[in-house]
Amino acid sequence: MPTEEKQKNQQSELHKRLWDIANDLRGNMEAIEFKNYILGLIFYRFLSDNLESKVNEILSEDNITYEDAWNNLDVQKELSENLLNKGGIGYIIEPKYLWKKMINLIKTNKFLIQILQDAINKLSNSILGKDSEEDFINLFEDMDLDSSKLGKYEEDKTKLISKVMLNIDDIDFEMHNVEIDVLGDAYEFLISKFASTAGKKAGEFYTPQQVSKLIAKIVTASKKELKNVYDPTCGSGSLLLRVAKESKKIGKFYGQEMVSTTFNLARMNMLLHHIPFDRFNIVNNDTLEHPSKDHLKMRFDAVVANPPYSAKWSADQKFLDDERFSAYGKLAPKSKADYAFVQHMIYLLDDNGTMAVVLPHGVLFRGGSEAVIRKYLIKNKNYLDAVIGLPANLFYGTQIPTCILVFKKCKTNDNVLFIDASREFDSGKNQNILTDENIEKIFKTYLERKDVDKYAHCATLKEIEENEYNLNIPRYVDTFEEEPEIDIHEVLANIKKLEEEKNSLDKEIEVYLKELGIIEK
Repeated sequence: MPTEEKQKNQQSELHKRLWDIANDLRGNMEAIEFKNYILGLIFYRFLSDNLESKVNEILSEDNITYEDAWNNLDVQKELSENLLNKGGIGYIIEPKYLWKKMINLIKTNKFLIQILQDAINKLSNSILGKDSEEDFINLFEDMDLDSSKLGKYEEDKTKLISKVMLNIDDIDFEMHNVEIDVLGDAYEFLISKFASTAGKKAGEFYTPQQVSKLIAKIVTASKKELKNVYDPTCGSGSLLLRVAKESKKIGKFYGQEMVSTTFNLARMNMLLHHIPFDRFNIVNNDTLEHPSKDHLKMRFDAVVANPPYSAKWSADQKFLDDERFSAYGKLAPKSKADYAFVQHMIYLLDDNGTMAVVLPHGVLFRGGSEAVIRKYLIKNKNYLDAVIGLPANLFYGTQIPTCILVFKKCKTNDNVLFIDASREFDSGKNQNILTDENIEKIFKTYLERKDVDKYAHCATLKEIEENEYNLNIPRYVDTFEEEPEIDIHEVLANIKKLEEEKNSLDKEIEVYLKELGIIEK
């Protein structure tokens, strides 16, 4: 089954289930709030199932249950060390707080919401002072089980959360399948369904899997084994995860995300896709204004991003002394940080690495400081490798067409490939969709770097210079379709024939009207 069809089927079922759960909650709170409960409980279920699997693996030769092992203090200590130390999962859920145990309590009417709160508190305490603390701390801070919005009394809260947990227990999340970003997709769905109340646009933190797939294929094309990958605006982490799918091996994942809720989502997503806590480092802060000091010391094999389009930033003059921006002599304008993200990413790109970033079309032709930065990247450095125009309406929250810019520091050519893929897509209900065939065509064209009529052109640096470093795709890829030649004599003959037929019909109608007495004979 093609990827896009598989995704549609899975998403359709997931969305139906999520909608049922959302309807249980929506009378009590807005979407921006209840999504936190749904995603938090999905994540707790995963952590519980994951721990159970790991414990069974550790105890497989001891012929002892997790419960019995936990009741033996010596075995409990050894088991805890295995779970918390390097190579383990980084957290502990006690046997009585396992997801399936709580589901059984719900089914036998013995569950209380305080049990779930105790479970989360115990899990949170288990990571304190451990190597995994940075990756697990505050993951459940957005799920407030004391909120009056869950109900006035504890009994009401218990009843509502129990219903949500039972619904979640019935969902097959296909956690093993990296093609499907469960949390990212669930997040996008919940936000898009209630966009008017959510406030934040999903497009700012969630990159559709098909777009992620294309970007991942590009950055792994020349190097399948990566020592690391970095996303400065990682959102739900979907781009990082997609790179993992396309590569044979990745040493470590790095990212930064400004919004704390989305930062939590990214860490959850890493763990959900079985990325051990010691193999990812995601930071919660503004990438441009307050980049991670640890990240700035590094250089990355692959750099990917779908930053917020034309976001505002300070553009403070102090950044002219910042190594990320100083060589250009100009800063991106305050009202449009697109090139600030590009400069930041270029700085962290390894000499032999590949960078791919999704941006609005304005970056291709806008003037002012952006034109200066664009010219420096092309003329002075020859870093720009490709410009790929994507269809409009691919991302939730914006219908504008976007493009992918590909950069390499050590190019072996003196040209830039332009691809116009804006007209090839499947129309979805809410968004357009890139099919597997669309992606393969773009990727094949990118690898071959040959002209394709009305689709791609490999432009020399001289051509780009002649266009004054304006990268607007129609300047390089001619998609004009000639209209068929019109035979004016044939058109006039047809008009004359139609007029004769009209006159004949008018006379016939006049006869009928006279016979009916409608007009005088």
